[in-house]
Order: sequence, then C-alpha cells, then structure tokens
Amino acid sequence: MPKLNTNSRTDLLIHIGIIAAASLVLFFSFFFIYLPWTTNHGESLTTPDLKGLSLDETESLLDSKGLKFEVSDSTFVNGLKPLTVFSQYPKPESPVKKGRKIFLTIITDKVPKVSVPNIIGRSVNSASNLLSSIGLEIQGTEFIPAIEKNTVLKIKLDGEEISVGKSVPKGSKITLVAGDGFGNTSVSVPDLVGMTYEEADILVAGSSLSMGNILYDEGSGAPSGTVVRQRPESGTSLKIGDEVNIWLSR
Repeated sequence: MPKLNTNSRTDLLIHIGIIAAASLVLFFSFFFIYLPWTTNHGESLTTPDLKGLSLDETESLLDSKGLKFEVSDSTFVNGLKPLTVFSQYPKPESPVKKGRKIFLTIITDKVPKVSVPNIIGRSVNSASNLLSSIGLEIQGTEFIPAIEKNTVLKIKLDGEEISVGKSVPKGSKITLVAGDGFGNTSVSVPDLVGMTYEEADILVAGSSLSMGNILYDEGSGAPSGTVVRQRPESGTSLKIGDEVNIWLSR
C-alpha cells in the first residue's frame, strides 16, 4: 500500500485556506466598501427649509450642501414676494443623499385672473365665502335702502360697479352692496284725497309705500271711486314700505 504524501495534503489545505480567505476578503470588500462607495451609504443629509428664499439664495444654500433643485410648479399668493420659494419636496428636515434634487413651487409674478361669480341675490355671508374661495377679498359691505335685507344687489371694484362674469385679478378687493331692509329711511305720506284709486295707487308706489286696506264711504257725496279719506294723514313720516289705508266714495 502506497504512503500518502503529507506535503501534498498540507499544500492542498493551504491553497484551500488561501482561496477561502480571498473569497471572504472579496465578499466583505464588495458589501462594506464598494457598495457604500457607489450608493453614498451612510452619507445622509437633511434638507434645509427653503420657504421664502429667492432662487439665488436657494441655489447658494443647496450648493453648499451638495444638493440640487428644480422648479416644478408655481402659484400666486397675494401679499407674498414673487419669485421666492413657496413650498418644497422633500419637506424641510427630511433625510436625503448627497446630490438629491429638491423640487420647488415658487411664487409667480404673474397675477392670474378669475371670473366674478354670480352672487347677486345671495346673502352677504354666502357671497363673501364664495368670493374668498376663488381668491378674491372682501373690502367691505355698503348698505342701501332696499327690502332685500343683507342680500347682495350690486358688486363694486375700486368704487365702480362691475358685472357678473367680469375677469378681475386674483386678490382684488371687492365691495358688496346689499339691502338694509329699508333701515331707518322714511318718507312723507302724500295727499291722496280727491284722487281716483288708480292715481292714488301709482302715487303710493312712487313714494316707496304700499297700499293698505281699501275701505268705502257710503255718504261722502263725492264721485264713485274717489279717495275721500286716508290714514295716516298726508305729511306723516313712514318707513319705506309701510302701508297707507284709503277710503273710497261709493
């Protein structure tokens, strides 16, 4: 029986050990040196808060941190400085890798226009909410004598009446004109005695009053259908819309 070559077996084991060690070196080098180097593993940054910065300021700050940016959208916000950052993605303090691109929404310097919606006949509160929802501001409300209390009757911009559907700059300050339910406005009752009913009715309406009860006087001796009495008397002060009662001859 031939003898085993001890030297050969030892050499074989040495070679196997060398191969195994080299494999381990390659394995650990790949996962702990090569991959971290190619993926910037462990090199984490946090995004700065860019809101309100100009584009030049934004570029300078991001360059100092090894980050980039791209303007992806724009919006108009009344009162904010144009060409400044409004929002960003990723958000401030988010962890990112070096070289990451930050997407920005900036304030545009072009004021968009909106169409004035039909708010005639709406309540003041309802009209205000609708105008605010499309980016218009309410400067105030003017009240005029009208039976439609707190109801929008007209729309004004810069003191001038404007029509529904008019295109105006977003952020414009709108004034609503609404009825005061006749408020404290008063008128003097006209003299109706001696008129026909038709004449009296026209004069009452023209005085912003309403015709009340129509009663009859059997013994006045005046031509039939003539106003012989009224209440309140002529010259009395009434609120707009109040009633005047008359008596007609018959």
